[in-house]
Amino acid sequence: MCFSSSLPPSQHIPHLACFFVITAKGGHLIGTGRQRRKMDGPSNRAGTKQIKAWLMRNWWSSRKGRHSSENHYSRWEQDYILLNFSQIGLFYEYLEMVIQFGFITLFVASFPLAPLLALFNNIVEIRVDAWKFTTQFRRPVASKARNIGAWQEILNAVAILSVVTNAFIMAFTSDMIPRMVYLYAYSKDASMSGYINNSLSVYNISQIHPDNMPEDYLHDNSTFTCRYRDYRYPPGHERQYTHTMQFWHILAAKMAFIITMEHVVFVVKFFVAWLIPDVPSDVKARIKRERYLIQEYLRKYDVESVKLQLSTSFITEPQSETSLTPGEYEMVSECS
Repeated sequence: MCFSSSLPPSQHIPHLACFFVITAKGGHLIGTGRQRRKMDGPSNRAGTKQIKAWLMRNWWSSRKGRHSSENHYSRWEQDYILLNFSQIGLFYEYLEMVIQFGFITLFVASFPLAPLLALFNNIVEIRVDAWKFTTQFRRPVASKARNIGAWQEILNAVAILSVVTNAFIMAFTSDMIPRMVYLYAYSKDASMSGYINNSLSVYNISQIHPDNMPEDYLHDNSTFTCRYRDYRYPPGHERQYTHTMQFWHILAAKMAFIITMEHVVFVVKFFVAWLIPDVPSDVKARIKRERYLIQEYLRKYDVESVKLQLSTSFITEPQSETSLTPGEYEMVSECS
């Protein structure tokens, strides 16, 4: 889009705002819907293709023995032809869940229905994974682990970042803060009357470059001004088309709301984490009791082993003396 060379740079923003209001009303909603369909389509197709790939690989591997009976073709041989569960097999499972968690928590203020849809998706995902692990992959080798490892820190970082993103979304995409600023600072009668007129700025349509002028305006010159959503000085003012002081008041109120919301949510988060421990108290008591029983068992075992050694030493010493011949006994007595 070209701009008028006679206008200062500060006038380009209201120029674009008026042009968008006059000529492209609602176009962004259509674009958003198309982009959403483009994003959802490939993900669903990718999941279907992955399932088809598993089925084709297992069918191709079992083509030689699929007509054989289990007497000639044992069960472990049938399981051997399944797909191998690699060492990083769980990596993609964790990655899928972390990505889903990130999208849900980072942008839940934009689409509050996302957690419910994620719940339905995970219910189906549980059955799909169960089918996958029992019919399409070999039995994985079990290994011990204390926790989920680095994924725990990643989830904590995403949870903290989600507080910031949702605070910004609520502050900059809603009318809550501008309404409160107008109600408590700019309203004459402490009511919301006149808020719409206060939130709209004025632009002189005659200052739009002819190349950017809408076609409807060329046939009808009865409209001379345009109202757009912003807080700028009107034409004819010494600081025309620059931000008013109310704009900076609203911006300061938004930043104060973000900082306050972050601290409140973090305090609640840490309080709930402290209130609900990772390990329940009864489990901790059982762990301590098991450690105590193990120590008692080891102590008793050590005592019994010492007693056994002492008893064997007392028993073997007299037998060693009696086992000596008379001549050897006399020599030992003389030496002593």
